[in-house]
Amino acid sequence: MKTLLRELIFPLIAVICAFLIGGLIVIIIGDNPIEVYRLLITSSFGLFDAVGNFTFDNWGYTLFYATPLIFTGLSVALALKCGLLNIGAEGQLCVGAFAAAWVGITFSGLPGGILILISIMAAMIAGGIWGAIPGILKAKFGSHEVINTIMLNFVAIGLVSYLTQNHYKAQGDPIMQTIPIAAQAHLARFNTLLSPLGINFPQRIPLNLSFLLALLAGFLVWAFLWRTKWGYEIRAVGSNPTAAEYGGINVRRQIVLAMSLSGALAGLVGVNEVLGYRYRYYHDFSPGYGFAGIAVALLGRNHPVGVVLAAILFGALNRGGLFVDIFTDKVSKDLVQVLQAIIILFVAMEALFRGTLTRFLPAWGATKSK
Repeated sequence: MKTLLRELIFPLIAVICAFLIGGLIVIIIGDNPIEVYRLLITSSFGLFDAVGNFTFDNWGYTLFYATPLIFTGLSVALALKCGLLNIGAEGQLCVGAFAAAWVGITFSGLPGGILILISIMAAMIAGGIWGAIPGILKAKFGSHEVINTIMLNFVAIGLVSYLTQNHYKAQGDPIMQTIPIAAQAHLARFNTLLSPLGINFPQRIPLNLSFLLALLAGFLVWAFLWRTKWGYEIRAVGSNPTAAEYGGINVRRQIVLAMSLSGALAGLVGVNEVLGYRYRYYHDFSPGYGFAGIAVALLGRNHPVGVVLAAILFGALNRGGLFVDIFTDKVSKDLVQVLQAIIILFVAMEALFRGTLTRFLPAWGATKSK
């Protein structure tokens, strides 16, 4: 636990530095950074609305926006533990979402619990297959996974677009989306889950069981990587593939396994989108969850706990950016993207922070050397 807390210090420093620089940018633009950040934070984490009434809206929407980022952050983090950079989460979540919708449409006669379970499995299998392809190409032919995953993003989007347009879209519908899934495939929202406890969680907030599934996925990824033989082998390959192979680990198999599991995690984004929110596959539903997952994984230090915290931060920025755009005079929601970019730049400058800490805190350097 001490090691994890120590590792989280650097992302925290990166976030603080990013907000300081963001404040300077706001001043240069001609606005008040204190007011901008107050609006950003209260609209994301505040428990009261503008007139002082208690509300779940801020936290509810923040966690809803964070849910897909937890899945994609875990996806990228798991691949990185094997020394692989999965740029293809965007395509994997796309095929996963379509697979979930296809099951919900095709097997509409099944009971709700079974249909939901099969839809979740379909999303994972579709994403896993799409992740396994670049894994196999890497293992068998040495083809670089970055190039393969980027190219497969375009293939996935084109393939799903064709299937939606020509086979699963309602006739005359001008929107690129499938027909709705069966009603029994809908995941319960927090309104339904909390109402028996006497908690009046608004129905309009789309936060649903997928958030709990994302937390469960984070725990399972942690247990897999740090408590199983397969997870150890994946981490060994990521640390030193030559030494891992010399130690008897099948490096090629671990590459395929890591990319398959990475794709399966990305595919789970479709569960939140299709089963918990729109109840259909909507083309271009992702504003870049797969690429944002890279930032989430880096900020979260490739650890499930860090990934969850980083995803909530990014979800808060997405939520608060809407209010900053509306209620400030000169600052737009693009400030959110600026903050995210600066955070990642500072994360990449970790060596600078480590050197500074070692200089002023000699005990820190001694601890790290051990």
